[in-house]
Amino acid sequence: MTPTTAEAAPDPLGAALRLPVWKTLSGRADAIRRTLPPCPGTAEERHSWLCSLTPEQARHAALLERLDALCEHIAGRPALGYSADNPLPDAALQEAEGFNPQLTALIARYRASRSETAG
Repeated sequence: MTPTTAEAAPDPLGAALRLPVWKTLSGRADAIRRTLPPCPGTAEERHSWLCSLTPEQARHAALLERLDALCEHIAGRPALGYSADNPLPDAALQEAEGFNPQLTALIARYRASRSETAG
């Protein structure tokens, strides 16, 4: 799964951030997915699966859902709770920060440029 270019980012830095942020979030999601028991497909089985998780596994499952939703949103399939007009929501930036020093620096530049244009 790779991000689409159907929705243009508001600026070149935002466009440059989409793929590395997506890769970071996707990598985190894959790492979490490997630590959890396989998730079944039906709603009833999924409920039983969720009830069988330890509290730590349940927290990881919730984070996994958040990361997957953010990846889908960045890839051009808007997720619930995030504006379709914002291809790079702040929640995605927050989840990507701290895992790669260069990406974290780019995120800081992006936020600074957004605050300059907003204020």
